[in-house]
Amino acid sequence: LPMAFRDVNARRHIGLQQLSSLALAGRTLLGPVKSCKFIVDESTNQSTLICSAVRLIESLDLTSAAGQLLNETIQAQNKEFRTGMTTLLFLVGAWSNAVLECLQQNVPVSAVVTVMSEGLNSCCERVQCLQISIHDVSKEQCSGSVSPNAFKTCQIGHDSLLNPQIFFCFPKDFSAPEEAIPINSCSSQDDGCNFNKCLVSPLANEIASLFKPSGDKSTSVASGSSVSTSSCNRQKLSHSRYFSIPGKSQISSQQGNFQGSFSGQSSDACECSGLGQLAVSLSHGNQTGMKLLQSIVVRQQERAECSGSSQFNIAEIVTCCLLGLPESYSCVAPGFVTLVSPEQATVIKDFEGKPLQILLMDGDLTEQYRHLGFNRPCNVRTILEHPSLQEGKTGDLWLSSMLDILINFEVNLVLVKGNVCKNLMARCISNSILVIGSVTQDVLCAFGQASSARPVTYLTQLNASCVGSRAQVELWKACDGRAMDLGELVPVRINVQGIHLFTAVLTTTVASKLQLIEDQFWTSVYRLHHALNDERVFLGGGAVELLCLSHIQTLAEQPLQAANKNAVKELRRPGLAASVAEYRPVVLQALASGWKQYLSVLMCNTAKAASELEACTSVEHHLRKAADCGSPSAYIFQEFRRGNLLRDGSDLLANHGEVLKIYDNVTAKTEAWRRALDLVLLVLQTDAEIITGPKKKQLLNSKASSEFMFL
Repeated sequence: LPMAFRDVNARRHIGLQQLSSLALAGRTLLGPVKSCKFIVDESTNQSTLICSAVRLIESLDLTSAAGQLLNETIQAQNKEFRTGMTTLLFLVGAWSNAVLECLQQNVPVSAVVTVMSEGLNSCCERVQCLQISIHDVSKEQCSGSVSPNAFKTCQIGHDSLLNPQIFFCFPKDFSAPEEAIPINSCSSQDDGCNFNKCLVSPLANEIASLFKPSGDKSTSVASGSSVSTSSCNRQKLSHSRYFSIPGKSQISSQQGNFQGSFSGQSSDACECSGLGQLAVSLSHGNQTGMKLLQSIVVRQQERAECSGSSQFNIAEIVTCCLLGLPESYSCVAPGFVTLVSPEQATVIKDFEGKPLQILLMDGDLTEQYRHLGFNRPCNVRTILEHPSLQEGKTGDLWLSSMLDILINFEVNLVLVKGNVCKNLMARCISNSILVIGSVTQDVLCAFGQASSARPVTYLTQLNASCVGSRAQVELWKACDGRAMDLGELVPVRINVQGIHLFTAVLTTTVASKLQLIEDQFWTSVYRLHHALNDERVFLGGGAVELLCLSHIQTLAEQPLQAANKNAVKELRRPGLAASVAEYRPVVLQALASGWKQYLSVLMCNTAKAASELEACTSVEHHLRKAADCGSPSAYIFQEFRRGNLLRDGSDLLANHGEVLKIYDNVTAKTEAWRRALDLVLLVLQTDAEIITGPKKKQLLNSKASSEFMFL
């Protein structure tokens, strides 16, 4: 009978199985140490490198309804937060499997929906005690009196990711993006938790220093080592011609010579910068993006101290990806760096060192363009909508008139929000006028404020007050001072004195990594942005998930009578409440299995456990200690402050490493949880609605039932 029920259930809930299968493809993307994937197009045999849930789902051919819902859910999370998508994808798979297990135990769909929703809401309330104000974080990070250079050794263990104490060791040299290695991390304060239940007097002395090394078992290594080993003997790739890091001796001597850019000089300036350190704590090991973001934060803070403006403005940041240069050439340049054609680059060579007149256009620079809301005149019959520019004289007349307008107002540089007519661009190049299209609205606003230019929709609206001045254009130069010609496109830098705009120039020699590097940078930017908006952060390193797991298991172990009373009180339907209370422990344990699986896979991905069985054992060990402590939140804070959680094995780290704490976004994380569970429950109820009905048994028992396609 159980096997028969399992078979029927498998046919009934195809949607949940599809969610589970799709989420399975993203397991290796969870955690700070991600395993990239190559997505191959079978029709063209072309491949792309992905390292995020967004790019994974975008690259897959999703033909099922459940797959489309998953894609929409992840895209919504990405559009709003730009972080938390991998967590969302993983929990969708874990909770889909959990729901299927509940259904195989004859748990009603209504009980699954009610108890899981109630359990997640309870978790979101419970983990509020693990939130820390960003002001307290900044004070703690800047109050340490011990130099980070003193920490030349660190230690790492199997179960460090289960604790909020994950340190990253960052090299002081910014010349090359070294591998970030997760290590044991530090602290925060619990406003509503009692530490006296667990802390003893010898432990209080250990808490005194948040940056205290982990003890006698630490391991020192030679400087510049790029090979990391763990208890599982997992090595990092260090000799690939595509993914290797250029030697410091080759690149580091070239740093500091950037013309119109800055990178390494802001590392020391950021050391006691609250926002700079917070950016590092939220970067989760993405060193290249973190260092660039630190440079931007320092510059914005310097300006904020003088003008009183916002300390971090995400609208002032743009990116430019360059293929063909090593990743060590990545830097931050003031102004706007973009790619132009070689023909446009010839015009720029004549402009270098000269002040230019600049024009901003907030639409397309084409003859057919009309602004949004444009109403064509009534009682007019259109004979020809798009005349040919080669055959008719109308197009030539428009080109000539537009060019005359630009020449009469002595415009040298035109930034266009939309598309540009190719014929007009060619004529502008021949008359030494540089036109650049596809410029974002934020860039136009920045140049408008700095140059006093006013955007226009059509060139016919142009007057002298709309033209800005003091713009400068030059070829972007690499760290060795040479202008770069990357083949079909040439990087250039456009600047105006006092402009509030920074371009993160991201370089790599691997074409498939361009999108990956840009995504990682923007993830770091938006994590800092959301942390400042929330004004609070979570303890990182799996602390929040561990508390959720402990809390759900505690709820599942409550006596049936107490659970029944709570259900009656909340649902106000005694019959349904009694049914919910009966299945409450089973459903809550299924919900908890998602958190446990999350922590276990996180440990395996970062080589802190040789297998999921070993990881689960470590999770259970922490749960027992939290239960013995009496207050799981107090236990987590205690272990967070002690910094002595590493018992098994150690990793090699580069010398002169800086130990920093890890935090997570509050709203982005909790919203990812809610979206994941909402999607699973939506697919569950949709499957149930399609299957059930007045003739459910007749349909399922009929010969035609095999022809039905279930979601």
